[in-house]
Amino acid sequence: MRMADQRLPGLVAPVPANDSGGLPLFPSPQGLDPGLQDFLEQASQLLCQWLGDSHLHGPRPGLSLQPSAEPSQGGREAAALLTDLQQLMAGGFRPNHPGALAHLDPPPLSVSIAADLIAAGMNNNLLAEELSPSLSRLERGLCAWLAQALGLGPQASGVPASGGSLSNLMALVCARRAAGLQGSLKGVVITAAAAHISLEKALGVMGLPEGALWRLPPDAQGRLQANAVAAALGRCRQQGLPVIAVVATAGTTVQGLVDPLEELAALCGREGVWLHVDGAIGAVCGLVEAQRWRVRGIGAADSVTLNPQKLLGVSKPSSLLLLRNPQHLQDSFGTGLPYMEPAHAGVHGGELGLQGTRGAEVLKLWLSLQHLGLEGIETLLAGAFQRAEGLRHRLAPLPLAVLPGDLHLVSFARQGPDQGWRDACHRQLLQGGFWLSKPALAGQPLLKAVLGNPFTTDQHLDQLAALVQQSCLGAKR
Repeated sequence: MRMADQRLPGLVAPVPANDSGGLPLFPSPQGLDPGLQDFLEQASQLLCQWLGDSHLHGPRPGLSLQPSAEPSQGGREAAALLTDLQQLMAGGFRPNHPGALAHLDPPPLSVSIAADLIAAGMNNNLLAEELSPSLSRLERGLCAWLAQALGLGPQASGVPASGGSLSNLMALVCARRAAGLQGSLKGVVITAAAAHISLEKALGVMGLPEGALWRLPPDAQGRLQANAVAAALGRCRQQGLPVIAVVATAGTTVQGLVDPLEELAALCGREGVWLHVDGAIGAVCGLVEAQRWRVRGIGAADSVTLNPQKLLGVSKPSSLLLLRNPQHLQDSFGTGLPYMEPAHAGVHGGELGLQGTRGAEVLKLWLSLQHLGLEGIETLLAGAFQRAEGLRHRLAPLPLAVLPGDLHLVSFARQGPDQGWRDACHRQLLQGGFWLSKPALAGQPLLKAVLGNPFTTDQHLDQLAALVQQSCLGAKR
């Protein structure tokens, strides 16, 4: 029997536009769609203008007019949609502003912006290989390369996730199953006081009681210490409490500290305890030789969370859970997909994590890494760390307590009682075009600069330090 023509000539009815501007509801499968092309060109121009105008605005968005959230009865024309879109964008945070230093949100790579558009247009689903044949294979290969580049071993691989919180949750689910505790309400997770708040969420989702998370006091600088973990493991044995995992951090949220991963890995290896490294901020250092020393020992972990969105500029979301033994993913989350054809590699993407339907985030990560190359990754990382060191050098002579850090975060406070100085300095910095965040650590109000913005120059750092100095002088008066 002759196979039917897959183009189905004459059987595809034209889809009408929903407005006089010619924008189709769906892209035509029969030739270039001029309505779609025109709309995308206008939207792209709007985005490029928004990015290019960042220097005319402050880094922190103010209040703006909001278009209606409810859809109209008959739908909006393309021109009206673009007007509303522009209105929303006017109230958005501008990550490429040189003074945008408040959070772990660098400007997006240009190629990542394009990849996000292509991924949305392809609308492939990495739930199953038949829904995304080329992308599924690409994802497996890229996850394996990333995991092996970190040193997790020749069989290592992983799975993308919607963010670091989900990656941490999936890691702990795998660790609990590996410990033979699946379905049990017993088990302890040991970590440091400065570890990310997503661990509380993870244990809550897993049904474990509040007391299951042991946050140990850190050393004087804020890092988790192996001897403290050893003592905690001893207490668990005495109390008959099983241990699910030890969670170390490669880049704490406030200071950017990296726990002593080598020592913790050696301890967990001797004790037979799963070591998970939350490397959402700093694990990317392990991808290039020149920066690998910052996360020395990360390759000895059982699992690692890695977020390329934090430092490499891959547009959100971009997070991965990488494992030394990726079979743990299928063991923990595989339920079978009987409504799908068998996968070429024996397992579908939807069998490797909590998420079933997943978009093609791997496309922007792959395209970004291809465009950067290892030299580009090293350049981005080195630039961020140099800016952080430069700001530390500029702040050192001032009457400030500058907290230690290992990456590109610089947190500081006024020496002595704050007396409202942090908030006053924050306002002064905003007026000068610099947005820093206002975290607190152990009750101490801090200002934090995140130096991952490649548009922040030495001149900007000079201006920032001068504003902080003025604020310190004003506080003395």
